[in-house]
Amino acid sequence: MSGTAKATVFIDNDRVIVTEWRFQKGESTGWHRHGHDYIVVPMMDGALKIVNKDGEVIAPMTRGIPYFRQVGVEHDVINATDGEYAFIEIELK
Repeated sequence: MSGTAKATVFIDNDRVIVTEWRFQKGESTGWHRHGHDYIVVPMMDGALKIVNKDGEVIAPMTRGIPYFRQVGVEHDVINATDGEYAFIEIELK
């Protein structure tokens, strides 16, 4: 990943990786492929622009409401909120 969002890894062991992603407006994770199933827990209300091979979509985020994705997702995630945005990503090994 070569985006501008700040990734802080809190846990990385043989079972799980827990990372906080923090973005200023317009910052991104950079294009990447998920090597594990994962759960995202939004830390605030907002919106993310998800760019993948099929195009892009604006995904509304609700603080504390998690969502799950399976291994293999390829995308770039961009903060589409007017200010800072953050979420916790939990990768299941």
